[in-house]
Amino acid sequence: MKRRLLGILLIVLAVVGFSALPAGIERSETFIANALTGRAANPTNFNVWATWVWQDRGIQNLLLEPLWCVEYATGKIINALASGDPVYSKDLTEVTFKLRKGVYWSDGVPFTADDVIYTVEVVKNTPGMNYYDQMQQVVQMTKIDDYTVKFKLKEPNGRFHTYWLDRWGALRPLPKHVFEKVKNPLTFNFYPPVGTGPYVLKDVDPGGYWTLWERRSDWNRTPTGMLFGMPQPKYVLFIASGTAEQQIISMVQHELDAADLTIEAMKVVLSRDSFSRAWRKEFPWTVNIDPAITGLGFNTMVAPFNNKDVRWALTLAIDIVEYAINAFDGAVTLSPIHLPLTKAYYDWYYLRMDSWLRNFELDLGGGKKFKPYDPNAGLRLAEYAKKRGYKIPEDNAEIRRIFGPGWWKYAPDIAEQLLTKNGFKRDKNGKWLLPDGKPWKITIITNTNPAHPSYRNAFAASQAWKKFGIDVTVMTTDALATLGQKGQFEVTTDWPAAEPWGGHPDLFRVLEPFLSDYKANIGENAPWGNYMRWSNEKMDDVIRKLRVTPWNDSTNLINIGIEGLKLLVSEMPGIPTFNYPGVIVWNEYYWTNFPGAENMYAQPYHHWPNFKYMLPFLKPTGRK
Repeated sequence: MKRRLLGILLIVLAVVGFSALPAGIERSETFIANALTGRAANPTNFNVWATWVWQDRGIQNLLLEPLWCVEYATGKIINALASGDPVYSKDLTEVTFKLRKGVYWSDGVPFTADDVIYTVEVVKNTPGMNYYDQMQQVVQMTKIDDYTVKFKLKEPNGRFHTYWLDRWGALRPLPKHVFEKVKNPLTFNFYPPVGTGPYVLKDVDPGGYWTLWERRSDWNRTPTGMLFGMPQPKYVLFIASGTAEQQIISMVQHELDAADLTIEAMKVVLSRDSFSRAWRKEFPWTVNIDPAITGLGFNTMVAPFNNKDVRWALTLAIDIVEYAINAFDGAVTLSPIHLPLTKAYYDWYYLRMDSWLRNFELDLGGGKKFKPYDPNAGLRLAEYAKKRGYKIPEDNAEIRRIFGPGWWKYAPDIAEQLLTKNGFKRDKNGKWLLPDGKPWKITIITNTNPAHPSYRNAFAASQAWKKFGIDVTVMTTDALATLGQKGQFEVTTDWPAAEPWGGHPDLFRVLEPFLSDYKANIGENAPWGNYMRWSNEKMDDVIRKLRVTPWNDSTNLINIGIEGLKLLVSEMPGIPTFNYPGVIVWNEYYWTNFPGAENMYAQPYHHWPNFKYMLPFLKPTGRK
């Protein structure tokens, strides 16, 4: 007898609050995944151009297509709504986009150049829209034909097309025929949504716990269908699937096909269910190709985090090995710079910065200097793993690539000197007091998903700073991104820098959010990647140099990128800790051919924009 969706979700009904489920949905035709960022607080708002709407619940990864998309697993750029590469003028003040023909919005309206032009018009003329600042660069748009648009820019910028290049975040074209009927695009919910992706919204939980999508009958009129074929699941369900314990039960009972779990939960699932697997089939299991750096970000508009010495003191109050053990049982790759040390970035950037890192000094005052870099942190982390009984390579160079080359020294004595230099002192119980004599209390905001590195970083940092004598509170919230964007925090775990492309040495995506032109006051929307609200004139110069450096000039791109990374290390507006250690677990009871480490045809996550490009390659098992 065929198992229906209602039957397989009984274990989580109490958690997600289902009152009724659509009839006629076969489990064998449905891909079920947990929602990485949890329950959507505004579940019927799909307007990703205006605010954060939990876009990883299917909006970016099923509904919408970008012009281009980075596939970091293969190092390729996918031409999605675009038919080819952008074409720049020699002086980089003009760029032409050519669009893919034959694409239709899900309501049957053709996708054309009018949609792209209208997207820029709306975003440029509406303060508060995402990419509002960036689109001020456009001074003129010309529709050459229905599938060709030319942009004239205020100043040379060889990176204008990257605003449209998806890599978890991009300016995706919006449907002109829908938005032109709206008075205020900032308050428009875009519900029900239409898209150029291969799925359409079927239903959404009013409480924000689940979102259900159905494959378009005309999937062949989408970039996904044209490039890769028909997505295999007829339905995709994203669900805020509860606690780690509840997710374990769901996975073992084949009620989840993909989930981001905690390290502990992953080990339980792998030991109890022969149909489940991780990205790697052995330690450290986690995804180590993820082009994201995790860590902590300081609100530099809020005292005392506007003081570089304070930010460095908090860095040196962390024992990174203990921190990594507390966060992920040591299954991470450390990074002392604001980049994930995947193989590419290790080679492009870390190796070129190693000597500088070893000789970098902090000014302690009174003529005293301190070199804070510990080149052996990765080796110390590997020793811990070895003691746990895990098989560790003998070659130190290989160990450094797996666990990270180094990090910052655990130096609480130096941290104390930096603080006392700035008027901080301890009370009789050893607790830190602010310069005004009040107890120093820090609140760290993070998300509600225990499996997420954001969550794990928050509690690891809390433990480290409490040990140092600071009163720390961790506030978990579904509004992490919104609070960060508005600057309503002290310390956030929503990334210390924007993520790089993953398959290209250009660091424009990492560094551009720090441009002074984009600096937002508290209460205003800051660009993602600089919720810290930090800026620097020297960084402005770096960003402007990147703008006029050709996309294919790797040597100069790397040299300029290193300048920017040195500034971030020196000022430390956010603390990078380790690569995003993706604890992805797949259940192969209903679907197989996932892109694991041995079959890396695509990025491995269901919450990424590329998920729609993975779905055509999945294979149904035929089990009911």
